[in-house]
Amino acid sequence: MPEKPIIVFDVNETLLDITTLEPLFERIFNDKAVLREWFAQLVLYSQTMTLSGLYQPFSELGAGALQMLGLIYGKTISDADTGELKHRLSTMPAHADVAPALMRLREAGFRLVTLTNSASSPSPTALELAGLSEFFEQSFSVEAVKKFKPAPETYQLVADQMQVEPSALIMVACHLWDTIGAQAAGCKGALLKRPHNAMLPADGVPEPDFSAGQLSELAEQIITQAG
Repeated sequence: MPEKPIIVFDVNETLLDITTLEPLFERIFNDKAVLREWFAQLVLYSQTMTLSGLYQPFSELGAGALQMLGLIYGKTISDADTGELKHRLSTMPAHADVAPALMRLREAGFRLVTLTNSASSPSPTALELAGLSEFFEQSFSVEAVKKFKPAPETYQLVADQMQVEPSALIMVACHLWDTIGAQAAGCKGALLKRPHNAMLPADGVPEPDFSAGQLSELAEQIITQAG
């Protein structure tokens, strides 16, 4: 029997709930929805850094994006604000559907790892604090290649470290740009359609190999079709 593919999980928003950052944005901007603008700017500028051949840790870019929004909205961002942002980012809880789905995949014989734009951190890590680290064989950070997803080198990093071809990986993410990058690098893509995330219906945009609105449903698709 051929070996099952290795499941690679994105971390921020896919596994961990970034809505726990909303109180910070409500306090500073009087609008918790600014969280989404901040996150979009963070992704935009992380990818810009990679395309420009530059690198700074994700948390530093996140703090800079908060400062930038302060300038845009005429709000003063203090060191305490950026400190709170970094603390909240490192202590996000898991979504309720995550642990049962990971347990199901592990029981079905799949190897599980993570790949995150966030830099590695000393213990206790964000995954440890969220009670998820036990499910994963390894956790990878893009800091090893100093390029952010969806750069192909990030997915190749996992393939190289796991000693498999990219085709043996399934990238699970709630961001379509992540699954597109993974598929372009030779992996399969599995899109988790969490709130504020959806497909991009445009010609030439790769559709993910798997997609669902709940991680439990996505896990069952993977087990049925790739197990």
